Amino acid sequence: MVKPSVLAAFVPTRLPAPIVRLLYAGRRERLAHRVMDAKAQAFGRLSRAVQSDRPPTIAEIRKQAQKIVNVFDEPAPPLLRREDMTVAGAEGPIPARLYSDRPKEAGPLPVLVFYHGGGWFQGNCDSHDGLCARLAKWSGCVVVSVDYRLAPEHKFPAGVEDAIAAYRWVRQNAQDLGGDPSRVGVGGDSAGGNFAAVVCQQALDRNFQPPCLQLLIYPSLDSSMTSQSMEELENAYIIPRDRGMWIVDLYLENRGDMQDPRASPAIRADLAGLAKACIVTAGFDPLRDEGAAYADRLQADGIDVHHLVYDGQIHGFVSFSRAIPEGIECQRAMSRWLQTAW
Repeated sequence: MVKPSVLAAFVPTRLPAPIVRLLYAGRRERLAHRVMDAKAQAFGRLSRAVQSDRPPTIAEIRKQAQKIVNVFDEPAPPLLRREDMTVAGAEGPIPARLYSDRPKEAGPLPVLVFYHGGGWFQGNCDSHDGLCARLAKWSGCVVVSVDYRLAPEHKFPAGVEDAIAAYRWVRQNAQDLGGDPSRVGVGGDSAGGNFAAVVCQQALDRNFQPPCLQLLIYPSLDSSMTSQSMEELENAYIIPRDRGMWIVDLYLENRGDMQDPRASPAIRADLAGLAKACIVTAGFDPLRDEGAAYADRLQADGIDVHHLVYDGQIHGFVSFSRAIPEGIECQRAMSRWLQTAW
């Protein structure tokens, strides 16, 4: 039986945004000049209401995360191509999914290799199915979503090495996928944004062909979690600081790995030569300052950066688009950037 407190928190997530703004009139959460989006506040309160008194297992967290996406994200639109496949991982083939709304015969299209978020320990192609399908449909590119190995079964650097290997495989096989080998980029949200940033950096360090662009959606870039926004938002919705540190400890072999740029790409001193970037940040996200600082540093090193700022939003809002309409607006904005950035 659903608890009354959960039911009461659920209802506003289903109401139209104007009504929710009226419900929260005079009760909107604030931080400095920022005012939280009413729908984001409703979803955040629901996320707290459904928390169990008993710490869930990893398997339970993964199952619940998929249920949340099924309920609160818009389903994938129909596409001409949506194909499960495998790509090369660091130690063997790993699952992936291809999305395209253009016929394969239409000519070579740009390709976005996408890494799902989920704190390096949850998420898969299904959890980001709607997002990847919409990016493919609205931007006109091929999207290849990569199902890398997860912690804690596979600790750092297993997942990120899979991400690097998958990018290199897609680049080498782009033509067979209907893609253009000269126009391959990377993208991801949260932990996946971390992977996308790392792939761009490692391409320079390991001397393989670098991505043409990087799409970083509220990326996790510094595993030490010591930014000002992390301090200000230690009790934030979705990833409060104690949960964030638990996730990092789940992912890394030890905290010494925080100083490895494959875990914390923000610690790299020189960002010159990296790919052009679109970076999304949310005002009520503890990862906000990591993304904003990285955008500023890229620009300072001469990199073209398109910074999409959503001051009223919480972490993960792009994946809760049925509950938070601004998630769809952000997906359209990212797609518009992809249309012209190649």
